[in-house]
Amino acid sequence: QVQLVESGGEVVQAGGSLRLSCAASGSFSSIEAMGWYRQAPGKQRELVATITSGGSTNFADSVKGRFTISKDNAKNTVYLQMNSLKPEDTAVYYCNAVIWRNIYRSNYWGRGTQVTVSS
Repeated sequence: QVQLVESGGEVVQAGGSLRLSCAASGSFSSIEAMGWYRQAPGKQRELVATITSGGSTNFADSVKGRFTISKDNAKNTVYLQMNSLKPEDTAVYYCNAVIWRNIYRSNYWGRGTQVTVSS
């Protein structure tokens, strides 16, 4: 089985920074991509940023220039560095990974970590 465990969410003032981490553990062949999504109260879950095994990145327009995504392949961990945080960044942030287990490709989700940005 595969598990994704997020950490780093907390309450921060507007303009501040946070770094989220997500570690994948379990038995698998490879990680195709990892990323972060978020869901604010009353809203749908939305893409924040993704990074592929080759290092290609993709960001939501709303976070471009403020957030960066990186990974540590040796630790099977993805990071989301969030700078210049705004109250509208408040949400539960979910880690996502596309993982291969032998010939099977599956999508996995973490349980989420709360980020609250106070004005």
